[in-house]
Amino acid sequence: MTAVDKNINQHNAGWSFENISEDFDAHIQRSIPLYESGHKLICHYSDFFLKADSLVYDIGCSTGQMLGKLARHHCHKNELRLVGIDNVRDMVDKARAILSSDRRVGFTHANVLDVDLEPSDMIVSNYTIQFLPPRVRQALIEKIYRSLNWGGAFFMFEKVRAPDGRFQDYANQAYVEFKLENGFNEAEIINKSRSIKGVMEPFSTQGNIDMLKRAGFADIMTIQKYVCFEGFLAVK
Repeated sequence: MTAVDKNINQHNAGWSFENISEDFDAHIQRSIPLYESGHKLICHYSDFFLKADSLVYDIGCSTGQMLGKLARHHCHKNELRLVGIDNVRDMVDKARAILSSDRRVGFTHANVLDVDLEPSDMIVSNYTIQFLPPRVRQALIEKIYRSLNWGGAFFMFEKVRAPDGRFQDYANQAYVEFKLENGFNEAEIINKSRSIKGVMEPFSTQGNIDMLKRAGFADIMTIQKYVCFEGFLAVK
């Protein structure tokens, strides 16, 4: 195993989210540009979609930071239901411990493909779908579309590939500079890149839009973009 951050070690081509919950939030904030801004943006946009008794899902919720922020943003909505789904037990246990005092928030340890999603007004997926095998992604997006009520919102934030090799090279180099500025050393950057080989498979911007359209979404907009990181809003 090799170090990808101060307290996180991973195998070559074997990145895993198991047993890293204590250091995950700090790692992800240093790794993803505009990560906190994306959360704030989703909270602001949620004002247009959440009613007093709405149901919200966070797919790949990790330690529950996004749902915690939504809960605080909508603290006056007593019947709001916020449900996080994650297939990593360690993440779910930490999320439950952090948000145990808010009865509106709950967490499910499961593969989202095995969960029956109820009718919902909003679904969030922050940098999660890129880690799913491409062969199952379309089925998940279609499941999300079916769950949403008419007028409901799907927020999908993903790492994306550039449209061609030249722009991909630009993006790769700009991202390396970002990580160096955020305190990662060269070895950690290389080790992280090696660890996610075959584990994370980003689509291009157009590839993600095409996937959303095939599921039935017609109204799609980019609401945040930083080099190779993009946030989409799709409305049913």
